[in-house]
Amino acid sequence: REPGRRANEPLRDVVLVRPFYVATREVSNLQFRRFEPGHSSGRAGTESLDLDDHPVVRVSWQQAAAYCNWLSAREGLPPAYVERDGRLAAAVPATTGYRLPTEAEWERAARYPDGRAALKYPWGPGLPVPPGAGNYADARARGLVSRVLDGYDDGHAATAPVAAFAPNALGLLNLGGNVAEWVHDLYTITPSVEGQPARDPAGPAQGEYHVIRGASWMHATVTELRLSYRDYGKDPRPDVGFRVARYAE
Repeated sequence: REPGRRANEPLRDVVLVRPFYVATREVSNLQFRRFEPGHSSGRAGTESLDLDDHPVVRVSWQQAAAYCNWLSAREGLPPAYVERDGRLAAAVPATTGYRLPTEAEWERAARYPDGRAALKYPWGPGLPVPPGAGNYADARARGLVSRVLDGYDDGHAATAPVAAFAPNALGLLNLGGNVAEWVHDLYTITPSVEGQPARDPAGPAQGEYHVIRGASWMHATVTELRLSYRDYGKDPRPDVGFRVARYAE
């Protein structure tokens, strides 16, 4: 009954067993162009989304997975994604190569950064958004988005540098705000089975859409600002980027 909660946010019991790394920052345009030199994140109105230190956007999940495999190859790690029916899909069993964070890993890093009770919002338990909390749809974004946070100014009309704003308790930046993020899992709605916690879940084996987590510079509603907000898609968007992760062993 939490205000803003949607029907695709079932409570789940999850146990994360394998230790994992997750990048402190979203992948920047500069980093992504080392892999795909011709990529442009484009513009939002008159605002450039293509600055070197801003997060790469307008990438599909497939492009994000391909970047992860490229990064693995550079470091001599096994690929986390393999080609299946002409598209990249998760390797089974999972490898130690670079990949996108699983949804459960993203949730652990974003909502439980100090290992205690879950955060509702990146900054704490309630609204309004405090000054400097992150990059959301603020007064500067008026004209680019349909709804903004009245009285809030984060200094950026669209995307912000990947190192902008304060990190959470784990040292991770922009898990809420700046750009929403592709995660590893194919999209589904999976409620818990009582007494049977999921161990290192990585999503269903088949599906059309992948999960997107976190708010972006285009978001301003209670539903979207909450760290439990879940979205999904398959195509590039001007407010969706990604960060990398991998198993530690």
